[in-house]
Amino acid sequence: MMETSSNRVGEFLAMPGKSYQSFAFKMPRRKFSLGLASLAWLTLTDGVWAQKPVSAFEEENKAPPMPLEGQALEVPRIQRLDGSYFEPVHAQGKPLLVYWWSSTCPFCALQSPYMEKFWKEHQSKGLQMIALSVDRKREDAVAYIQKRGYTFPVAWTTYEWRQSFPKPKGLPITLLRAADGKLAYVVKGQMDPDEIEAMAEYL
Repeated sequence: MMETSSNRVGEFLAMPGKSYQSFAFKMPRRKFSLGLASLAWLTLTDGVWAQKPVSAFEEENKAPPMPLEGQALEVPRIQRLDGSYFEPVHAQGKPLLVYWWSSTCPFCALQSPYMEKFWKEHQSKGLQMIALSVDRKREDAVAYIQKRGYTFPVAWTTYEWRQSFPKPKGLPITLLRAADGKLAYVVKGQMDPDEIEAMAEYL
């Protein structure tokens, strides 16, 4: 195997009493610069990789607890599956329903038809809604929504987006923010039809 400058840098620095300065005198200037650049790139990318969970299971284990009723909630801007954008400013002063779900979640499958019903009945009253998919692929969310004919607004969340708005532990997660910007209804797990209808009193 061909020995590279970055390999030699690593081997040299591993020796007792060695440093970048002493290594500089033993390498031509160009090779030393390239070696340091390679080492810096590897260090940077290793740091980025270390920040990302290796699996959805690990990410779920690190998920925050449920927010509390009365707590303020701000949802960042995100693109919906239809190409339009959820704009936080458009939801200000209006009730906002946030629904975390996945196409592989059996409890979401049971709850989603009633979320669709609630959306159709109350959107004319000013209700805003964003259903946040945590599917591994955007295509999975698109196919699921199209197959079932759901019309409520849906967005697919990336790992990067979820760093600014983490999903609480569990699925489904239902959060209703009242017009004053504070959470009025917070539920983890499947809701029954009566519970979903009960949210109407906060609209």
